Amino acid sequence: MQQRFNVMRRILVLLVLTAVFGMSACGGKSVKRIAADEVTDLSGEWNDTDSRLVSREMVDDLLAQRWLSRFRSANGRPPAVIVGRIRNLSHEHINTRTFIADIERALINSGEVDFVASADERADIRKERMDQDLNASAATRKAMGEEIGADFMLKGSINTIVDAVKGQQARFYQVDLNLIDLQTNRKVWAGQKKIKKTISRSSVRW
Repeated sequence: MQQRFNVMRRILVLLVLTAVFGMSACGGKSVKRIAADEVTDLSGEWNDTDSRLVSREMVDDLLAQRWLSRFRSANGRPPAVIVGRIRNLSHEHINTRTFIADIERALINSGEVDFVASADERADIRKERMDQDLNASAATRKAMGEEIGADFMLKGSINTIVDAVKGQQARFYQVDLNLIDLQTNRKVWAGQKKIKKTISRSSVRW
């Protein structure tokens, strides 16, 4: 009787382990590596594709307007630009730092403007120059007070409007950017980019 009980117990343990391993195998995930610039739109929310395309189109428009040629003609040099705050006024979380980085990259790589480091970057660089004043040789240390001041600041916002009914949703994104003359506070360029997405889901509460 005891031997039969032991056999049954071993069989039961074996069945339980088989079921556990089977569930683990079924619950695994599949990962596929894709190109970083491939278009992906899984949730319908703002994503890396939106950030890349919007920044590229807006910078192209920014550099195509007359303010740039006017500044070059009046000053004999390219303007120095800095990107200020871009506010997220939308209903969802948007990483504006990624968007700002895309804008900065497009501006720098255009070769049409000089680009000034951000406030956080300047603070780190100034600390380094102070350290050089104390520790670097006179021939290699970088002097304080030789920074390039920005001529223009690029600021803006990202807004959304959401319309939803019975599993259907429309998301409207509007990005507004303004280029402001730091000397006069005059806006020399105003850019706007709109994106509209429709999403269809079943049995979903928005």
